[in-house]
Amino acid sequence: MPAKINYILHFDLSYILFLLSYICTSIIHIHKMQKNIKYCQRLEEPERSFIFEHVRVAWYEQVTLHLQQTWELSYVITGKGVRVIGDKVEPFSAGVVILIPPDIPHKWSFDESIADAEGKIENITIIFTDVFLENCKVAFPELQEVISEVQWYKHAIRFRGELLKKLQSLLRSMIAETDIERASSMIRLLTLLAAPDNGNMSDAGHPIREDKKARRMQQVYLYVMNNYQRDITLEEVAQAVGMEKSSFCVFFKKMMGKSFFAFLMEYRIESSCQMLQKTHVTISEACLASGFRDVPYYNRVFRKLKGMTPTQYREQIL
Repeated sequence: MPAKINYILHFDLSYILFLLSYICTSIIHIHKMQKNIKYCQRLEEPERSFIFEHVRVAWYEQVTLHLQQTWELSYVITGKGVRVIGDKVEPFSAGVVILIPPDIPHKWSFDESIADAEGKIENITIIFTDVFLENCKVAFPELQEVISEVQWYKHAIRFRGELLKKLQSLLRSMIAETDIERASSMIRLLTLLAAPDNGNMSDAGHPIREDKKARRMQQVYLYVMNNYQRDITLEEVAQAVGMEKSSFCVFFKKMMGKSFFAFLMEYRIESSCQMLQKTHVTISEACLASGFRDVPYYNRVFRKLKGMTPTQYREQIL
């Protein structure tokens, strides 16, 4: 994977196919677990002014793509993978510290092979609100300038250099602290977040600015992601996005340059490719799990789109 990949909202498959990697690797564990419970940070705790979470969990027990109206500071202690933050998709590794402002969609997808001896990843997350920041300005006038600097950030920030080392050290020290001690550390943390750039910060993702067409296309993507393993009709997908069948066909062809069913076939083939890469399912199992009902037809479509059979594809990547 390149060092940097920008997520471009051109209505192609790039963003969706990235998410397929997470979806398909999660399928492996369905047969291993009776319950697949995803770890999720608590966003509302009246007895606290901010949330400090230090967790060691299985690599797949992370929140799916989401956004929230709170600030989030994340420090990956153990783990490696790919992250989505707003308009960017980038690889990440242990040690990264990123500040994500409110209302930016994000997700961390961890690599199964990079974990501790117990097969777990470890990270620290701090969640706080704009109300918390405003209250700090009132309670501590000395912090007004510092907090205003933090509130100025409208895109996600990745920290580097000496500033990164200071943040890592402070966050690690907070693990063993009491709630009162963490409150004091939180003030110090805010001063570090507001420090002058000096080459110690880089852009980690911007909010996604969408128009009506973009939102409608995202509705289509979401519908396909949730239903591609079964038969989908034009009538139902058009209804899902609030359009008449004929209008939807014209709209989709204009936005994508192809018919909806051509897009669906590509999506299903890519989902099967992820299964062939990341699981030990058979060709027929990958066929059925990706929404095809007939193996010979699946083989023909696969060859047409990939220039090889599913068996050849799997042999090539092994």
